[in-house]
Amino acid sequence: MLIKTFILIFYVAVILLLAGCSNIGYYAQSVAGGFNVLVNREPIEVVVQDENVPQHIKTKLATVLQIRKFATEALSLPDNDSYRTYVDLGRPYAVWNVFAAPEFSMEMQEWCFLFVGCVKYRGYFHEQDAIEFAEGLDSEGLDVYVSGIAAYSTIGWFDDPVMNTIINRDEIRLAGLIFHELSHQQLFIKGDTAFNEGFAVAVELEGIKRWLAQHDSLQDIEHYTQRKQRHKQFVQLISKTRNQLDHLYKSRQSSVMLRQKKNNIISQLRNEYAVLKQSWDGYEGYDNWFSKDINNAQIAAITTYRDYVPAFQALLQQQGGDLAAFYQVVAEIGDMPAEQRTARIHQLIPVSSPP
Repeated sequence: MLIKTFILIFYVAVILLLAGCSNIGYYAQSVAGGFNVLVNREPIEVVVQDENVPQHIKTKLATVLQIRKFATEALSLPDNDSYRTYVDLGRPYAVWNVFAAPEFSMEMQEWCFLFVGCVKYRGYFHEQDAIEFAEGLDSEGLDVYVSGIAAYSTIGWFDDPVMNTIINRDEIRLAGLIFHELSHQQLFIKGDTAFNEGFAVAVELEGIKRWLAQHDSLQDIEHYTQRKQRHKQFVQLISKTRNQLDHLYKSRQSSVMLRQKKNNIISQLRNEYAVLKQSWDGYEGYDNWFSKDINNAQIAAITTYRDYVPAFQALLQQQGGDLAAFYQVVAEIGDMPAEQRTARIHQLIPVSSPP
């Protein structure tokens, strides 16, 4: 109860601090949503003893504790109470993120907040709030994309729980998500989404590789390898489209011509996906992504998270796979001024690296 009271006092203090801010409505929903998540979490050891909790949830939570232990002992990730508690939010996603970009640009809209700096999305704990905000951006002529997000990180401000939104994932995806989110607690550079996500994805992939090696499950390794290959092909396809659109938008043509050629490129993307899907024996994992009206924001949201991954993977290799040394070097790069930091990351990207 004392911890819950402290959390409530902290959130109220934040609201008071921001009382004069034009974003008070947005901060208020963030505070209320975050508070609801934190005060309702329970230690996994308690949850697995609850006779009302389904057995498959208990089994998965036991696996989570193994993953959590591995994250600290084998990956040198933070040793705290994050992902050692559980909460059922009663909804399919933790938050809904809104992404936006101009009609003829691949540069994503940014929003700036306390603690995290400027980011290329705006998150909401209620889907309808996200939809209403997106509709306002759409009325301004922006390309808008709303995406449900299964988990998020408070980047070390609080101990993040495991949520019902991720618990039904298979073991590998669950492990990857926990490694990813703990990476944000290991290192987070205020206002640099591409850097933060590139780092977290690189740690996630390395963590999965080491987890699989330790558990030595041939079937799991084959399944993961196949899924990773398909995702790589998907990202390459989206990256190719992003580059085509970026080149188009810089061609200084009329709005009418730009709009027509943009539609042609997106139609080509859909056709190429249909061909790619045939090589996957009908695998439908990305059908939902293609079911939407594809636009700049949706495409940029995918590629932004992957741009710097090869650079961080190359840096880890330079450290001989030593994650502790890797974290130290990454932190040193993170301390550089923004332009110098970006330049250093681009120097690390292998010339022939795929997205």
